[in-house]
Amino acid sequence: MSTSSIADGSPEEPQLPPRRGGGRRRVIWLVAGAVIVVAALVVGLVLGTGGDGDTKAVTIGVTDGSQPYWKTFSALAKKKLGVTVKLVNFTDYSQPNPALKEKRLDLNEFQHIQYLANYNVSAHDDLQPIGATAVYPLPLYSLKYHNAAALPAGAKVAIPNDAINEARGLLVLQAAKLITLKAGGTAFSSTSDIATHKVDVVTLDASQTAGAVQSGSVAASVVNNNYATSAKLSQSDAIFQDDPSSAIAAPYVNVFVARAADQDNPTYLKLAALYQDPSVQKGVQKANSGTAVFRTVAPARLRAELTTVEKQARAATK
Repeated sequence: MSTSSIADGSPEEPQLPPRRGGGRRRVIWLVAGAVIVVAALVVGLVLGTGGDGDTKAVTIGVTDGSQPYWKTFSALAKKKLGVTVKLVNFTDYSQPNPALKEKRLDLNEFQHIQYLANYNVSAHDDLQPIGATAVYPLPLYSLKYHNAAALPAGAKVAIPNDAINEARGLLVLQAAKLITLKAGGTAFSSTSDIATHKVDVVTLDASQTAGAVQSGSVAASVVNNNYATSAKLSQSDAIFQDDPSSAIAAPYVNVFVARAADQDNPTYLKLAALYQDPSVQKGVQKANSGTAVFRTVAPARLRAELTTVEKQARAATK
C-alpha cells in the first residue's frame, strides 16, 4: 500500500460503450444496425473478452498512479500479455474497494491484507487477494540507543495510534522483546492487550512519531516509512524492524485485489505476477527509497491469510 499522504478526491469514471441509435426509415435502421454491430465487435475486442475468455483491457485502481513504475508495468502488460492497462488514481484510501465492488474497477493495488480484512468485515464484502507485491518493514528508530536490547527499563517508546498501525507497532515491540501481548497478539491488538512490558508504550499520531524521537521526548519510536523519509531519519537509526518473512508480517503483505468472482481470472493473475518483473521492481524501489521487500505468495495462501485476519477483525469488534 502506498504510504503517501491522503486527501479527499474523486475517482475517474471508466468509459462506457456507446448506446444504440435509431432512425425514421427502415433503411436507416438497417444501416445503423450494421454500424452498431461492427462497433460492438470493435468495443468487444478492445474492452471486453476474447474467445479465450481473457480480458483485453483492465482497469486498475491505485493510489500512486503518478509513479513511473506504473508506466513500466503498463508497457509490460501490453507487450507480454496484449492487455491495455487503464489506471484510475485515488487520493482517498476509502474509495478503491467500493469502486471495485461496484465494478468501476477490475482490480486494485494499494492495500495490505490487514486493511482488506478490515474493509471486508466492516463493509460485509468478499474482495479477494490474487497476488502479492511487497511488504514494507516497520522500523523502530532511536537516536540514542543502537539496538532494542539497550533500551532501559521504563524508557518511553512511541507507536502510531491509528487502527491500522497501532497493532503492528505493538507486534514490532513484542518481536523486539520489549513487551508481550495477550495470547501473542493479533493484527488488531491495542495497548490494552499489553500483558508485560519492559518499556512504557505511548501512542501518538503517526505524523508525530518521527519528531518525538528526534526531540528526545521518547527513547525510541516506531515510524512509518513516509514519515521517516520526510523527517530524514536514516536507515542506520533503525534499531529493529519486523521480519518481512515472519508470521507477524504476513498481514502486511501488499496485494492485488479482485472481486471474488474474478479471483481465478487468468489475465488478472498474470497481471499481478508482472509486478515481480525486475524492471517494475527497480522502479518500486526507487519510489520507496529501497525499503520494499518483494514477496511472491500463492493466491491460495493469501486468501487463507485473509480468512485468518478477517476472523481476528470480527473478534476485535465483539
